[in-house]
Amino acid sequence: MKFKVFVNPPTATAQEKKVSVVRGKPVFYNPPAVKKAKSLLISHLIQHKPDEPFFGAVSLKVRWCFPKGKSHKDGEWRITRPDTDNLQKLLKDCMTQCDFWKDDAQVVREKKFRGLL
Repeated sequence: MKFKVFVNPPTATAQEKKVSVVRGKPVFYNPPAVKKAKSLLISHLIQHKPDEPFFGAVSLKVRWCFPKGKSHKDGEWRITRPDTDNLQKLLKDCMTQCDFWKDDAQVVREKKFRGLL
C-alpha cells in the first residue's frame, strides 16, 4: 500500500503526555496540542485505511516535509524539534487507532527522513 498525506507535520508529539494525580494514583492524559495533532493526522489517515488490518510484519517508509522556517533555509535539512522518532510514534499511534494494523509492534522496519516542502 502506498499513499501520500499532505499536511504540515505536527509540532506536538505523543511524548508530551501529562500526568495528574487523582486519589493518590497517576492518571496520564494528552494535552490539547497533542489531541489536536492526533485529530489532524487521523482525519487524513482514515481516508487511506485498508479494508482489513495488515497482519504480520510491516515495513513503513515516511517522509516528513516541513515548510521553510526561521531555523532552516530553503533546501536545508530541518534539525530542530520535533525529531522524527517522536513524529513517527505519533503517526504509528494514529495508524493503530485507524486500524491499519492490530499493533504498531508489527512495524519491523522503518525508513524516515525529513526535508522541506
